[in-house]
This record gives sequence, C-alpha cells and structure tokens, in this order.
Amino acid sequence: QEVHVRGNQIAHLGGYGFAIGRKHLLDILVQRAVELGVDVQFDREIEDLTELPDADLIVACDGANSRVRRAHDEHFQTDAQVGRNKYIWLGTHRVFDSFMFAFEETAAGWIWFYSYPYNADTTTFIVECSPETWTGLGFDKLGSDESLTLLEKIFAHHLDGHSLMNSMRDLGKIPWLNFPRITNTSWHHDNVALMGDAAHTTHFSIGSGTTLAMQDAIGLAGSLAAHDDLQVALKDYEENRRVEIMGLQSAAVSSTEWFEDVPSYIDQPVTQFAYSLWKRRGNYPLWRYQLHLATQIAILRKLRQSVSALRNGSRARQRMKLADHPVAAGHGTEDHDAADTAASVRVE
Repeated sequence: QEVHVRGNQIAHLGGYGFAIGRKHLLDILVQRAVELGVDVQFDREIEDLTELPDADLIVACDGANSRVRRAHDEHFQTDAQVGRNKYIWLGTHRVFDSFMFAFEETAAGWIWFYSYPYNADTTTFIVECSPETWTGLGFDKLGSDESLTLLEKIFAHHLDGHSLMNSMRDLGKIPWLNFPRITNTSWHHDNVALMGDAAHTTHFSIGSGTTLAMQDAIGLAGSLAAHDDLQVALKDYEENRRVEIMGLQSAAVSSTEWFEDVPSYIDQPVTQFAYSLWKRRGNYPLWRYQLHLATQIAILRKLRQSVSALRNGSRARQRMKLADHPVAAGHGTEDHDAADTAASVRVE
C-alpha cells in the first residue's frame, strides 16, 4: 500500500488487500445457488412482502436503504447517523500497482482518493473531501461531466492521462454521497431477518461491507442448523453476529472520524502521516511503528512482502482444510487469522 501527499511525497504501508469485481462474485454465487436448486430471479422488484409466497424465513439483504427494514421500522428501530464528508465512487482504466491513498491540496482545502485494481484493466477510484472543500470547489453546482473534468485535473499526476468513469453518467447524474452509519435495535421480526448493510453498515474506508454480509450468511446458516425453533435460531444469529462485528464497527467509526479530521494530521512528515492513517482503526504496540519505519526501506519492504506472502499462503491452506471439515459459525472454534484476512477483501 502507498500513501501519496501533494503528488511528490510517498510513504509505504505494510499489508495488502484483495478485490474482486462485483459481477464476477455474483456470477460465482448465482452459479452455486442454481446448482443447489435455488430459484434465482432477476429484475423483480418487491414492493411489499405480501408479494412473496409463504416462507419459513425471509432474509432482507437489500442494502443500507432496505425497503423491507423501512416497512417495519417500528420493530427494527433503525438509527441512521450520516457522515460529514462527501464521497463519490468512480472508476478508471489507470491500473495502479497497489492500493493507494493520495491526498491533494486545493485552494478550497484537501481532497483525496482511495484506489485499488479489481481486475486486469479497471481500478476503483473513491474520492472524498470535507463539505467545505466540496462546496468551495463548486461540486454543489457542477454537472456530471464538469465534475469529472475537475477531478481529473486535480488528480492528473496520478491518472497519467486516463479518464474517470461515472456509472451514472448516461443519466446525467454525479452521485456524491454522505455515508450512513446504520444500526438496528433488533435484526429480526417474526420470520424476517436482516443481513449485511440492511442490519449494519461499516464505513467504506475499511473495506468490509460485502465480507460482513457473507459472514452474516454463514452465521445465520450455523444458527439455523443448531436450533429447530426459528425464533431461537434468529436470536442466536443476532447475538453471535453482534459480538463478532463489534470490533470492526468500532474500527469503522474511528476510521470515519480520522478522515473527517484529515487537516489535523496532514502537515506531519509523510512517514508519520502514513502511520497515523494506518493506525486510525486503533492503537498498536511500539514495535509496529518500528516495523513501519523499516517498511520505508526498499529491501526491507520486499522482505516483509515475501514473509507476508508465505504467511497468507499458509493461512489459505488452513482455510482449505477447514472448508473440508466445516465448523458451524458461532458454535465452535473461531479462526481469527482467517477473519482478519477476509476483512481485507473488497468487492466492486
């Protein structure tokens, strides 16, 4: 991972993540579901649960703006806290060699992007800034094409002549958002269970949304297998998953707050600034900082990458063995190392 400040200051971070295109992941999941006899339906919008046939269990995994959850808000008691910063999810055919954070100073303040390749020729490009910078740069008034042109100018050094892609360009929209932090007093009501962003959101800066949704599915399956009574199983699912995601939710809040306060850290030397960014999710022992300093030296960085590759390979083999002898989620030994690695998977 690399951290760039003002285009010419660079620091390196340890570790690396993994990414997969959303369509590719969905194709894999759909293929497996069909193999198991699931009736997978596309382009069907459910306005009300009464449109569905009778079912023992309905799983609502319909996102942060879940229609199912909102229809039963009095039972789920949703709390939504909207983040301060503005952000936009874009793409580019400029493929970077590694996960990158890049911070640029403008007359209106700081603006930055996160980027990571998720296939051979496409990179995710998430831009974020404070609302003051967003307004100061005129994004509140600029149209779709004008906004992309300005962003391409600001980040020209990094894009190297490549353009930015906006999935909503054909609609004439530029989807700037504020991130909603969703929590619910209850994750289930009658035979309806919430899952993924419908139940809980974690800030995109820690890249765990899809991973947590899939772990929810594993946890729910484990609870259903362990209990014959549906309400007991749903209660078990919720209790276990709340405990399991607590650490990541806390880290996500800390990460959100760090990015909302970038100007307080940005004037540090780039190595210290990068370490502050890296430890935004929590405090670490002193030896971690010494390791960070060593990572700035090319030969030691390469050595660290080699050691990490060997370690991750070993973990992958362990997970393959666990896959051959599965343990019900929430009812056996927890593989913390595997969970830590999975948390770095991003989906586009």
